[in-house]
Amino acid sequence: MTTTTAPDILGQAILDYHHGNEKATVTVHCNVADDEPLPASYFFRTLLQMPELERQALDETRGRVLDLGAGAGCHSLELQSRGFEVKAVDVSAGAVQVMTERGVHTVARHDLFAARPATELPYDTILLLMNGLGLTGTLEGLDKFLAHARTLLAPDGQILATSSDVRYLYEDEEGALMINLNGPYYGEVEYTLSYQGQNGEPFPWLFIDAALLSDTAETAGYTAEFIGEDDNEQYLVRLMPQGV
Repeated sequence: MTTTTAPDILGQAILDYHHGNEKATVTVHCNVADDEPLPASYFFRTLLQMPELERQALDETRGRVLDLGAGAGCHSLELQSRGFEVKAVDVSAGAVQVMTERGVHTVARHDLFAARPATELPYDTILLLMNGLGLTGTLEGLDKFLAHARTLLAPDGQILATSSDVRYLYEDEEGALMINLNGPYYGEVEYTLSYQGQNGEPFPWLFIDAALLSDTAETAGYTAEFIGEDDNEQYLVRLMPQGV
C-alpha cells in the first residue's frame, strides 16, 4: 500500500514566485464565498505594503518573538531588521525553504500546537497575523490553542493576532442575517487551495467576531485588548494570560 502526501499548494506558489515567477497565483475556494485569486506576491510585501493593522502589530511587538503561520517571512524579516530575535514557523515545506533562503535566522516546520523544546526560552510575543487566529480552525481549536499558548509564553507575554467578523457573508439584500442558529458557528469555514491544476486538502479556518473572542479569551484566562480595527471588519487584538 502506498501513501500519498498532499501537495504543498501555497508553498509551491511561494517558491515559484521567489524563484522568478511573478505571476504565481493560488486560487482560494471557500464553502461560503466565491473563488478568489491570491497572488503569491502578497506574502512578500514590504512594510509599506502591509495593512495598517499589521504595521501596528509589529510596533506593539516586544521581546522574543514566535511568528506562527509565517508564510514567506515578511513580518519576521521586518522584525529582524529592528533587532528582534524571531522564530518563524509554518507547516508548509515550501514556505520554510523560502524563509530560509530569504534570510530568516530561525525557521521551523510544524503547526501551532507543537511543544516548545525544553532548551528553548519562552516567548514574549506570539504573532498570528493575516487573519492568523484562523489557523486554530474552529472554536474548539481556539480553546485548545489558548491553553497551549500558556506553555509558549513568558509570564508577561502577549499574543498579537488579527481576525475578522464575516457575518456580512450571510446578509441578504436588505441586510438581514441568514444564519442557521442551530448549525456550526458562522465563522467556521472551510478552504481549499488550488494551483497549476493541483488541489490541496480542505482545511478549516476560523473567523471570530470580537465579542465572542472576548468571551472565549476570558473563559481561557486571558484578557483581550482590542487595539486596532479597519473598515473591513478586521481587528487586531492583544491577548494576555491572567496569572499563572
